Amino acid sequence: MRRRITTVAHVGNIAIGGDNPIRIQSMATTDTNDTEGSVAQAKRIIDAGGELVRFTTQGIREAENMKSISARLKADGYQTPLVADVHFTAHTADVAAQYCEKVRINPGNYVDPGRTFKHLEYTDEEYAAELEKIEKKLVPFINICKEHHTAVRIGVNHGSLSDRIMSRYGDTPEGIVESCMEFLRIFRREQFNDVVISIKASNTVVMVTTVRLLVKTMDQEDMHYPLHLGVTEAGEGEDGRIKSAVGIGALLTEGIGDTIRVSLSEEPECEIPVARKLVDLIPECTQLRAEAEASIKDDTITLALDAPDMETLQLKASMAVGALLIDRKATKLTIQSPLLREGQGEVLADAILQAARIKFTKTEYISCPGCGRTLYNLQETIARIKAATSHLVGLKIGIMGCIVNGPGEMADADYGYVGAGRGKISLYRAKECVEKNIPEAEAVDHLLALIKQDRGE
Repeated sequence: MRRRITTVAHVGNIAIGGDNPIRIQSMATTDTNDTEGSVAQAKRIIDAGGELVRFTTQGIREAENMKSISARLKADGYQTPLVADVHFTAHTADVAAQYCEKVRINPGNYVDPGRTFKHLEYTDEEYAAELEKIEKKLVPFINICKEHHTAVRIGVNHGSLSDRIMSRYGDTPEGIVESCMEFLRIFRREQFNDVVISIKASNTVVMVTTVRLLVKTMDQEDMHYPLHLGVTEAGEGEDGRIKSAVGIGALLTEGIGDTIRVSLSEEPECEIPVARKLVDLIPECTQLRAEAEASIKDDTITLALDAPDMETLQLKASMAVGALLIDRKATKLTIQSPLLREGQGEVLADAILQAARIKFTKTEYISCPGCGRTLYNLQETIARIKAATSHLVGLKIGIMGCIVNGPGEMADADYGYVGAGRGKISLYRAKECVEKNIPEAEAVDHLLALIKQDRGE
């Protein structure tokens, strides 16, 4: 299928959108003030094939240190564009734009305060005044980006929509899209076109539905900006790969997507080969999707596949049927392959059905990939929680490094484990924080005790 036609965004020495290749990227997990560690990790990402590297910039110090990281990489022959990731502090974006090829801003917290799940009442005039506040902050930033030839990603996360948007639109695809469009309209008025858009969610159905609506809305307003795709907090291992392939693959097989990231709770360089496979599989999976749709009988998709290895098989199967399952063209899946031993086809099919939010056959983990904001050892913690809870079929547990997307992205989880400060953890039951600032060494035990208490064990 032909890719959606877009304008081109220039990001340093690469171009995104138009007829350019689909770009692959990842995000560093280092402390951005740690120049040595950040440079070393960026090199690993780039050497693996990453075409953009993003760093979290919590404040001015981190934004300014991007200059040192960039200089060190360039001195060693690495010209890959660097992206600053900004939340909560708009002035940090102004600083980062002077040193990075691209800055990501989040409409949910660029001007609006962090999400608290409070319902707010606005008259139309009051709502318009809130939009004026955004414009007053955004226009100076745009001018800095123009001066320094810095691109921008407008990155909306389902988990960090503002209370203002939630109060007017609810937790809906329409609200997520409007959060993006409010900013995008200002960029267009200011005639700034080096813009990339992303809308992410940990729920694949929400992610795919919302990106499709965004494309439709942009088309109606004669906007055709390039899109970055990702399923945020996808997790790790085969579940993280399958979930990413279901969501990202559904859109890639529809010709949507100009740059992608597979967000895994693993070392960031591990994301790159998975993303590369998804891009390489587009032609084959687009054809497989059509054949799978034609095979639907008795609410069942039947797939007969071959692949050189199990990971490729998992990605191919997930990508081929992702859109069909998300659209509920069928709710059952049968997979056949020479690679699969007895029972493995059913296990793979169940994992894909769970990723598409159809059938839950095991514990669901919504875990972030980590970044410089992560406040504890993410991978060790995930392993401990999984070891203790993997038998709890259908339970959803959010494991989040910090509060940026924490309470919001895991809003449909039963329990949440969220970094609250250095060495401190807060626990959630759904959206309600039930324990704050627990020492990290005790937090997993507290989570397990909470689950057992609620289950009457």
